Amino acid sequence: MDINTRRGFFEKMAMIAAVFAGGSKVSAQQPAAPDQGAAPAVPGTDAPRRNSHVQNGIYYFSGTGSNDGYPKDDHVLVTDPFEKHVTRTMDALKKSVERAGSNMDSLIHLDVFLCLPHADSIPMPTGKARFDAHKAQYDALNKIYGTYFSQGKAPSRACMAVEWIPGDSLIEIVGSALVVGPPIPSAEK
Repeated sequence: MDINTRRGFFEKMAMIAAVFAGGSKVSAQQPAAPDQGAAPAVPGTDAPRRNSHVQNGIYYFSGTGSNDGYPKDDHVLVTDPFEKHVTRTMDALKKSVERAGSNMDSLIHLDVFLCLPHADSIPMPTGKARFDAHKAQYDALNKIYGTYFSQGKAPSRACMAVEWIPGDSLIEIVGSALVVGPPIPSAEK
């Protein structure tokens, strides 16, 4: 599937989730206000935030994974520990929302996608072992995830197991956040 199509799908899902979570009514057809533009790209990486944008005071982002915001020579692999994928993804998410003028406590909703590693050196579990592997990922996610939010400030969240995530990531996050301040320009050019 074309990456732009996949990201577009997740972007639309994030907008729908924001409406259900109490956000303002949004439509993909509405033009952005003149003072609201696209979120800055991530310089020096292969993962620009093309489909992330601010509209009506809400920052919508799609496809944040464990290698987003990191240079190619610092990418994690599917064989790296799942906890490393989660920490790097949450760090990338934090940087992304801060660049857009938001913060972790202003997140409205997140959709979290997890997948098991696809590598010749790692056998793919089946049956109950596969369920147990996903459950172990979910438990590891929750231990790290909660440390990124103030007490009682974690956003609503859906978590799904999927077959594959692009970019050697074992986790990907899509969501929306309320913009609470001005965007922070990227230090890198």
